[in-house]
Amino acid sequence: MMDAITSFGGTLLTMLRDILPIAAILFGFQLFVLRRPIRNPAAVAAGLLMVLVGLALFLQGLELALFPLGRLMAEQLTAPEFIFGADGIRLGTWTDYLWVYAFAFSIGFATTVAEPALLAVAIKANDVSAGAISVRGLRVAVALGVAVGVALGTFRIITGTPLHWYIITGYVVVIVQTAFAPRLIIPLAYDSGGVTTSTVTVPLVAALGLGLAETIPGRSPILDGFGLIAF
Repeated sequence: MMDAITSFGGTLLTMLRDILPIAAILFGFQLFVLRRPIRNPAAVAAGLLMVLVGLALFLQGLELALFPLGRLMAEQLTAPEFIFGADGIRLGTWTDYLWVYAFAFSIGFATTVAEPALLAVAIKANDVSAGAISVRGLRVAVALGVAVGVALGTFRIITGTPLHWYIITGYVVVIVQTAFAPRLIIPLAYDSGGVTTSTVTVPLVAALGLGLAETIPGRSPILDGFGLIAF
């Protein structure tokens, strides 16, 4: 219990150090550049305190649950006894890891739907489009894209193929789509892609990539474990 409290205290102090410069910039511009008083200072202070405690709790939760869980799932899904059964161990091919692709697709979809940053973008898009772009529709569309990307990324780790083949191909496809897509959707589409790699998605996807690279024979955590978020 004391170890948990001490660890949370350290995380809280780290977050305080990171948030103070942001608060100083916001208050500095408000008071010294705009020269206007801060409205509802008590509410602003309470909000900053909630952000501080919330981020500290979130980071602590990542260390205690999401990172270990992502690695554990990768280890279990790639365990020889799960893939090949109890009869023996052999060198597998990419087709032996179908459950890994299914898990990667599912976790990519679920984490993106739960992503607060994507929800914020979807709500703003719905507001400025007068309801033409639905919040749920945008979130589901982006989540499907992330799910396919994460599943493709696990395929790359399992097969050991070079990362730049996929990234270059993906960017070429995006550039071609940009040339033919309606102008109104292009900025929103690029923003929707950027906000997917945020607080919920990154920890689980990163842990999954590292877990796969550590458990699949012939893979390096440094060379193959990273890069999954890029998809």
